[in-house]
Amino acid sequence: GPNNDKYSLTSPGGIAFSDFRGYEDWSVVSSARTDEVLKVIVANPAMIQAYKAGIPGNGQTFPEGSMIVKLQWKPKKSTEAPFAVDVPDVFSQAFVMEKDSARFPKSGGWGYALFNYDAASDTFAADPSPSDCGHACHVAVKAKDHIFHPYQTR
Repeated sequence: GPNNDKYSLTSPGGIAFSDFRGYEDWSVVSSARTDEVLKVIVANPAMIQAYKAGIPGNGQTFPEGSMIVKLQWKPKKSTEAPFAVDVPDVFSQAFVMEKDSARFPKSGGWGYALFNYDAASDTFAADPSPSDCGHACHVAVKAKDHIFHPYQTR
């Protein structure tokens, strides 16, 4: 569909969506939910390997080239499950982070961008704001190399 053009997009901060090519198949780090959004956090193989080596809990930082993506859906109540459960409904956003200390020295080496999805047109667009919450939010977890989510036991 039209969303095949997503990899031609670049955020206002200069982050190319194509840097994250293949994120649809990356390993899950964790999940989260707010009242409005179901989120699944995935990371590229380099970052998953770093997590498994104990980063950031061991005091080390994620290597250059680490990438993490927060996939966001609007939830809906399942009409099929025999118990009350929220399941993903419409996909809404991909919030992306990439570690490139040369390009992003002022934000702990991480670049941030948000790509919004419009289901009606099956298209993505770069969010005009610099990022979802970006460095301003993530500085709260500076001690964890700016990453909120640990790699969850499975």
